Amino acid sequence: MLAFGLFALTFVTASSGPASSHDFTVGSLEIKHPWSQKAPAVAPVLGGYLTIVNTGTTDDRLLGGSSPVAERFEIHVSSVIDGVARMRPVKDGITISAGSTVKLEPRAMHIMFEKPTWYPAEGEKFKATLQFEKAGPVEVEFVVQKGATANSEDHAGHTP
Repeated sequence: MLAFGLFALTFVTASSGPASSHDFTVGSLEIKHPWSQKAPAVAPVLGGYLTIVNTGTTDDRLLGGSSPVAERFEIHVSSVIDGVARMRPVKDGITISAGSTVKLEPRAMHIMFEKPTWYPAEGEKFKATLQFEKAGPVEVEFVVQKGATANSEDHAGHTP
């Protein structure tokens, strides 16, 4: 009986926390590898990137969030119009449709940490809370890494 209890506790603990050392799960949402690039100490913003997978049967929406690393948290989208790069806030959040994946990446939709209060070094992590319409608040950690690309899912750029 004691062995079964320990097994059950281990299973619940493993399935309710991060999916790996740098993935996070809440309900049917999987938040994969939140990361940021190192920014110079004079930068007015830090970018945040991640992938959200909705394995459920209902849509959810990322509404915004917060982080102690910056005064404001906004979701932005980048585009090129007539050869001019533009960035604008996403006012109504991002829908993560049931069964779909949404990637927040450089030069596309991303998180903007505005007016940083701290500039984490490469390899450091910082906390942020993502606010979802249905799943509610989800605390994650962004790792600062070098040389990541829009398609990067390489976790070798951070320490566990």
